[in-house]
Amino acid sequence: MLVSDRPSGFDVAIPFVEYSGIRLLETTVERVVTELNLAEHHLNSAGYAHGGAVMTLLDVTMAIAGRMVARDPGPKDTVMATVEMKTSFMQGGRGRLRCTGSCVHQTRSLAFCEAEIRDEAGELVARASGTFRFMARRRSPSDG
Repeated sequence: MLVSDRPSGFDVAIPFVEYSGIRLLETTVERVVTELNLAEHHLNSAGYAHGGAVMTLLDVTMAIAGRMVARDPGPKDTVMATVEMKTSFMQGGRGRLRCTGSCVHQTRSLAFCEAEIRDEAGELVARASGTFRFMARRRSPSDG
């Protein structure tokens, strides 16, 4: 789960991501690495990773990469909204999928990101590019 693997200063809970089982392995300004161990509920009828699971992994990784470069109000208080995303599927994924993403350009309000997923054998499963909007996180009364 993402919750238990959050790096210091990365305190945003995303219930859907936590439910999906995506794990955050590495976060730097240069790159973000996530991982998903495929379970039966992640698969399509052919036994490969469902396209929605693949796209979720790509989307989450790119959004985190964009968030890492947020300047104002900073990564801790920024959420990312997906504006658009293009995905290319190269082959079906099985087993453990590892996604590596980065922010390739940013403006005051947008982050342009890329990510790719490889399987355990290092084979390319999918690649995506996306545009994300920086948004200030709304604080709840329990945030203090």
